[in-house]
Amino acid sequence: MSPRIFFPTLLIAAMLSLVWGLMSGALPLTTAEVWRALLGNGDEVAREVLWQLRMPRVLAGFACGGLLALSGVLLQALLRNPLADPYILGISSGAAVGALVAMLLGASLVFVQLSSLTGAMLAILAVFGLGFRQGERNIYRLLLTGVVLASGCGALISLLLTLASGEQVKGMLFWLMGDLSHPQGLPLAWIVLLAVGAGAVIFSSGLDVLAGGLSRAASLGVAVGRWQIALYFSAAVLTVAALQLGGSIGFVGLMIPHAVRLLGVSAHRWLIPLSVLLGGSFLVLADTLARTLWSPLQLPVGVFTALLGVPVLLWLLSRRR
Repeated sequence: MSPRIFFPTLLIAAMLSLVWGLMSGALPLTTAEVWRALLGNGDEVAREVLWQLRMPRVLAGFACGGLLALSGVLLQALLRNPLADPYILGISSGAAVGALVAMLLGASLVFVQLSSLTGAMLAILAVFGLGFRQGERNIYRLLLTGVVLASGCGALISLLLTLASGEQVKGMLFWLMGDLSHPQGLPLAWIVLLAVGAGAVIFSSGLDVLAGGLSRAASLGVAVGRWQIALYFSAAVLTVAALQLGGSIGFVGLMIPHAVRLLGVSAHRWLIPLSVLLGGSFLVLADTLARTLWSPLQLPVGVFTALLGVPVLLWLLSRRR
């Protein structure tokens, strides 16, 4: 099927997922009630629920899914590996250590977010400084550094969970498995998504060349070193923005770009927007299920990204010849 057909299909699916997210919850709303509330009319309770609770959450879910999917596309182009994941470079692990330290100390939500941002930035500096040391741009050293850093941070995370009290552990686990109930920096996340996404589409031809191999790209006049640095920092910024919105949500950045490729799309000028639309819709769907299936109990959205994503990806793999 042509990407020109996939795009309007996924665009409609994205809008339907947003509408369903606005309708679903402890207080069910009909399509008419949602429409009236969006226009500022109708029941006051419905307007409060829509604008104060559900609208920020569905927008955060879509932005977070789009950020992770786009980060996965860029990292898979950087590492030339379809199994690359936004968290493979240790950024998520660094952010998790920062967030869990703040939670252990009893800090407020704002300081938890600031601490996670600090941990992510320190991880970025460590991986880049060690992976691209002395001007030598070795992508395999970059990858190995990220894996080693993630392993070390994983040990620290286990230690922090052991030291935490029972009440603190629940909040820590929600952050580690993803939680969109308190999104922070939503306008900035959308700006990052649109800006990086637009730039990636504009320079998509360079990504196609890089996907063919570094030697071929260099022979065609592509500044490989600059592209590697730009892709690394772009993916890092996207991942940090997603972490600030929903914590550590796995599987989206790995599964979504791979699923789009399995549908027959390989050119990055189509792969990028389709991955963003599918990633955003997928995470809104997962988050809506996480907060409605066992209502009023809310489950971590990361659980549903795996439960929904694994069978879909296995089905796509089984259909590919």
